[in-house]
Amino acid sequence: MSKSKDWLASAGTDTKLCHIGYDPADYHGFVNPPVVHASTVLFPNARAMETRTQPYTYGTRGTPTTDALCKALDELEGSAGTILVPSGLAAITVPFLAFLSAGDHALIVDSVYSPCRHFCDTMLTRLGVEVEYYDPEIGSDIARLIRPNTRLVHTEAPGSNTMEMQDIRAISDAAHKHGCVVTIDNTWATPLYFKALDFGADISIHAATKYPSGHSDILMGTVSANAKHWPVLKEANITLGICGAPDDSYQILRGLRTMGLRLEHHYKSALSVARWLEARSDVDRVLHPALESFPGHAIWKRDFKGASGVFSFVLPAASRDKIKPKAHAFLDALQLFGLGWSWGGYESLAVLVNLEDRKIRKGPTDGAVIRLQIGLENVEDICADLERGFAAAAAV
Repeated sequence: MSKSKDWLASAGTDTKLCHIGYDPADYHGFVNPPVVHASTVLFPNARAMETRTQPYTYGTRGTPTTDALCKALDELEGSAGTILVPSGLAAITVPFLAFLSAGDHALIVDSVYSPCRHFCDTMLTRLGVEVEYYDPEIGSDIARLIRPNTRLVHTEAPGSNTMEMQDIRAISDAAHKHGCVVTIDNTWATPLYFKALDFGADISIHAATKYPSGHSDILMGTVSANAKHWPVLKEANITLGICGAPDDSYQILRGLRTMGLRLEHHYKSALSVARWLEARSDVDRVLHPALESFPGHAIWKRDFKGASGVFSFVLPAASRDKIKPKAHAFLDALQLFGLGWSWGGYESLAVLVNLEDRKIRKGPTDGAVIRLQIGLENVEDICADLERGFAAAAAV
């Protein structure tokens, strides 16, 4: 097999996923990369040790296994470099720490992943960074909020739980005029359905725990940067001593090989279920960007190539005191759906969303927001299980 992979540049997505990141010719023809476990790396002499003139110097700074995953992600993202960290939350906090200092001002989208908000309101604030939340649909008007000391604008598209769409190009263009770095949590779409750096983001963040893993058994985060911001990100990663493990990297790389096929199934099944829910009289509204009825649908259709398996719907209640009991009855009646955090695995999950931490974009008050992760099960079985939930909720 030739070591040249020039043909990959014009190959389809699934073909790329099967071949990026590693060349079997590098390791005697074995199809998958070896898992290199390492802390200590030996040098041939003192001069080499002093100048660090070899590819690997210590386990925290990369191994052939972690590099294979990083190279694959750079291919997908179009990025200059990628770091691996132990969780999706760490993938957010590391770039925040890399680009923010005491006295800086950061703009964070109000539909942000809840643990990110907790980090901002506690540790980031304690370190002297002023945090301000903004409406996810602000678009280019974000320029009104940018101050002389604004250093970072964090986005998430779509937003956690309520799925608000953001105009990443408009926000990025406005932020860059003032010298701000733009970060995005792009976990929902993955780089297959939204290449964030192509739309102006500087840093693309993913919880690889989700779709790259695909099997609900690995924790990992990835952060990919454009050329301008890669040196600062890499230096922060080394300084903090945070790295991804080789075994987990191998499993994530393995998961990438089938991610396109899995995502397509999630996409089609979730949209089918969303349309089914939208037609029900016992559902107030469905929050899914790919639905024509969704307020942010036009942005999704313009910028995104697909949708994943996560969306929400509002379960109405006759009075506020009935919201939680109806939601609990709905969830407790489910048999196929698991009740658990996270998503992106093969199994369907459901959770009652808590939106009490919102500051600008408040959540619905007329019912419970139920977030669904539509897995790889048959749609007929998924809908039958949801019917159980609706029947139980109707009895409350």
